[in-house]
Amino acid sequence: MSRLDIFIDRMVSQRACLDWAIAETATMPGPVFELGLGNGRTYHHLREKVAGRQILVFERAVASHPDSTPPDADLILGDVRDTLPATLARLGATASLVHADLGGHNLEKNDAFAQLISPLVEPLLAPGGLMVSSDRMYFDRLEELPLPPGAVPGRCFIYRA
Repeated sequence: MSRLDIFIDRMVSQRACLDWAIAETATMPGPVFELGLGNGRTYHHLREKVAGRQILVFERAVASHPDSTPPDADLILGDVRDTLPATLARLGATASLVHADLGGHNLEKNDAFAQLISPLVEPLLAPGGLMVSSDRMYFDRLEELPLPPGAVPGRCFIYRA
């Protein structure tokens, strides 16, 4: 499979999983968390689809397109190993939806990072909240859910608290 095909599968799966998760959590209170802003495509999509819900974005440094950059009040800058625990202390288990696309092209490095952040993400989710990730995560209490139609197995994962 070409790198282009892998990328397309990832993007199609990401959209299918996010749209499904957004619909599933539409009536839940609590913020949406975007872990990693990158160029802001996913944030821009979330902003359109979850109108009226706060989206908190976690990023080391902003490098997004100006149209896809969150307001400063919704941007949490720094290393997620520090910012996720600080957010838990401040907000508690209130996130209705968490999305993470933090990985790169090195699958071993992605997996190690997923193992590192899984215990930091898990306590942030409200009961019934969903986590959508481009990488398999390592949760103790979250249930992995089947993928919605249109998603390609192995390219996106969904977990419920």
